[in-house]
Amino acid sequence: MKDIYLAGGCFWGTEHFFKQIAGVVETEVGFANGHTENPTYKEVYTDETGYAETVHVRYNPDVVRLEFLLCMFFKAIDPTSINQQGHDIGTRYRTGIYYTDAADLPIINKVFDEEQALFDQPLAVEKQPLDCFYAAEEYHQDYLDKNPDGYCHLPFSLFEFARNAKDITR
Repeated sequence: MKDIYLAGGCFWGTEHFFKQIAGVVETEVGFANGHTENPTYKEVYTDETGYAETVHVRYNPDVVRLEFLLCMFFKAIDPTSINQQGHDIGTRYRTGIYYTDAADLPIINKVFDEEQALFDQPLAVEKQPLDCFYAAEEYHQDYLDKNPDGYCHLPFSLFEFARNAKDITR
């Protein structure tokens, strides 16, 4: 199994989106790359901890490639928006790709460059090694499974798109 950490705005919808993709075997929502230890949601919500709401995505590389997951990530975000996705505003809602394996960086750079070519303005997506990650409280895990009518910044049609998307090079 391999891991990638993706910040795509509110982690409830981002997690639910990635859970739909074949080859994703586990997800966990939490907070990445801030500067305090063991932050709570309430602390992160102040935008004073430096954390981004992030989804830890564990995937089977024999079923789905990192390149495909990153292409899907870019379909679920506005990559030019700074500290905002949908109606959610604040540094905790910034977008980012945080990696734990430096061998993934060429793939990350390739997808990033392909996406950048589609826009006139620079992408606002962080691209960094994972410095730290803390799991969010239990009630945030699998939130949209537990609360199907819960708030989500992503259109529900995107979940169906992810369910049907296939990594055709496999």
